Amino acid sequence: MLVRTARLLLSLHLHPSCSPGSAAAAASRGLTSMEPLNATPEVPATEPPAEDVSLAPAGLLPGETLVKEGKAAILFPSANEVFYNPVQEFNRDLTCAVITEFARELLAQRGVKLAVPGENEKVEVSVSEEADVPTEENGAESPTETASVGEKCERGLRVLEGLSASGLRSVRFALEVPGLQSVTANDFSTKAAALIARNVEYNGVGHLVSASCRDASMLMYEMRGKKERYDVIDLDPYGSPASFLDAAVQAVGEGGLLCITCTDMAVMAGNSGETCYSKYGSVSIKAKYCHEMALRIILHGLDQRAGVYQRYIQPLLSVSVDFYIRVFVRVFTGQATVKNSASKQALVYNCVGCGSFQLQRMGRRMSNGKHVKYSPASGPPVGPECEHCGQRHQLGGPIWAEPIHDVPFVQKVLSAVSGNPSRFGTSKRIEGVLSVVTEELEDVPLYYTVDSLSSTIHTNTPPLLQFRSALLHAGHRVSLSHACKNAIKTNAPPGVIWDIMRCWEKANPVKREKLSETSPAFKILSNEPGKMLLRKSEACFTVREDANPQSRKLHLTRFQENPQAFWGPKARARSGGGIVTDLQDKSKKFQNKRKNLDLKNIHCKRFKQGTCTHGDDCCYSHDPEPTEDKPL
Repeated sequence: MLVRTARLLLSLHLHPSCSPGSAAAAASRGLTSMEPLNATPEVPATEPPAEDVSLAPAGLLPGETLVKEGKAAILFPSANEVFYNPVQEFNRDLTCAVITEFARELLAQRGVKLAVPGENEKVEVSVSEEADVPTEENGAESPTETASVGEKCERGLRVLEGLSASGLRSVRFALEVPGLQSVTANDFSTKAAALIARNVEYNGVGHLVSASCRDASMLMYEMRGKKERYDVIDLDPYGSPASFLDAAVQAVGEGGLLCITCTDMAVMAGNSGETCYSKYGSVSIKAKYCHEMALRIILHGLDQRAGVYQRYIQPLLSVSVDFYIRVFVRVFTGQATVKNSASKQALVYNCVGCGSFQLQRMGRRMSNGKHVKYSPASGPPVGPECEHCGQRHQLGGPIWAEPIHDVPFVQKVLSAVSGNPSRFGTSKRIEGVLSVVTEELEDVPLYYTVDSLSSTIHTNTPPLLQFRSALLHAGHRVSLSHACKNAIKTNAPPGVIWDIMRCWEKANPVKREKLSETSPAFKILSNEPGKMLLRKSEACFTVREDANPQSRKLHLTRFQENPQAFWGPKARARSGGGIVTDLQDKSKKFQNKRKNLDLKNIHCKRFKQGTCTHGDDCCYSHDPEPTEDKPL
């Protein structure tokens, strides 16, 4: 029925719409609300579609357009209504890689071995010279079945893509991820569901993928039974996934995988803390570490909702890339473990003057042999004013304060991608991002940035390697962060960091007579350095060999530049089909607005107050015009 409906819609050149909260998800995922078809992908796919899939142009109906990504080929009703963002190919490639390794680990316990195309022999690769990744899972059965790509595995994974739009992601799962029993591609829009069915038929994956036209939350609520739960649930909505999280943590199986995308970064990065609290139960604040804080906010929200049902989360991988964040977490059930949840969350005290921050755990867990005692945490960790600059503190959170990655698992994904680079079009970027992830300090939440530290005291910015070396010489650990290229993650307290900056200022002095006595820079530079530098009076900026991380030495693609114009999230899809162009039109309208502004027709501030002496001749600026005799 859906296939017949799809053909009818395609013949009428209709476009699948995205209803609020479901099919509109396509706008953030790159389908039905992204770049035009003729946009060049970020990294072109290196593999042609599967040989057993008919991709002949003769199969297209009049007016249809074909978009290829990975091994999938997706049909759209009209070339004039195709909006596809190739930047999101990284998101889909990474998801396929993570689900493959998750399936390899889970199905090994069921006696199933995966056969991945191009992967002749699994080779463990590490950017860290000391990394040791296990190649066998404890308790795994001897393989009695081999699961191949495109084949149905009776003991395989049951996957749900709750907000599927055109079905690209689900089709890619069926064509590129082995060990699947079924994939449900759901969307609330009947037009989108019909298009999904058409694309499933076109790619020849009807034995694995089934189209569904349901409300995503209701579908997940109906699958809460222990025998009906999904092994993997993928949610990639337009904006916030908050309305789907409660159903998702119930509908995923024991030890199952949740893949969640958030594109409402303005809310999660501090522009609207009250809205963030209403959605995720956490107050976001504007700070340099806002992207990592956003990751920890969504993890807090997931753990909080899972705890209601005596379940808890285990983050496998959490990344902040481009204009969104993406988290991969496993969900388990355990009443005793859920009691640890309070001690895993923390409030953030952020100084508005110098940017120093302190974390305050929500609870305390004390172990004495087999006995565990829980109690409220004591605090706060800061005084009424910042001890470094004398300014006030902002209170944010609570956030997830535990590790946001499972490094052994991330290393397995990295090894698989590095050993089979032709599998994905964005393999180089995946390798670079995951390499930085494996180097991050697991037990250090949030980070500083070198440029913001320098800006606070108005001095020039120290080279990254010299600043990292100074922290290492002082006896502290330090790493980069995948979320920001200038980030410094360190276990050094803020006092040590400012002592190092004072030492740097001595070698690169600022004009202190120009500093206000109430400014953070004046307060910080008024103290002498050395109080917290291991009883040393000066920081050592001599570059150490271990200050340069392995991913930086290998020149991996860690932080890419903006690939093209208007590459970010686009406007929400219309309920009746097509795309809303207001967002892009507004962006174009206000580009270079100051250059095109006629300042002579704008009055100064004194004119509005009635104190301007120029009368009707008042303009934005009363500075005298330069003459030929008096150049600027």
